[in-house]
Amino acid sequence: MYLMAIIDWFSRYVLGWALSNTLATDFCLEALEMAFVYGQPDIFNTDQGCQFTSEEFTGMLIARQIKISMDGRGRALDNVFIERLWRSLKYEKIYLNEYHTVPELKNGVREYFEFYNNVRPHQSLGYLSPVEVYKKSR
Repeated sequence: MYLMAIIDWFSRYVLGWALSNTLATDFCLEALEMAFVYGQPDIFNTDQGCQFTSEEFTGMLIARQIKISMDGRGRALDNVFIERLWRSLKYEKIYLNEYHTVPELKNGVREYFEFYNNVRPHQSLGYLSPVEVYKKSR
């Protein structure tokens, strides 16, 4: 399965996410639409995956006059915040549970992101949760 998530870099708040069994662009557009409910960034950063370089994905950003930033090839640490999210999700939820179906996995990811956003304190945020920092920044 492929997971795409969009986070606010300042607060680490997960704004949108989607899960798919293919690398088709549609699930990334779904996550992007979910994130746009919260507003629109000046700059959007991704890696150079085919779904993020597609005309559909870049076109949605360009249509909203959002600047596009892409990590260097093979440079996972260019987007350290999303990489840290992946690590947290894997070690705090995925590896601790057994998922037999896609709906079970999707529910597990949903539960984790609700916990991550609303409850889980972050040392780098002064032990506040992402939602606390996000609300203060608005």
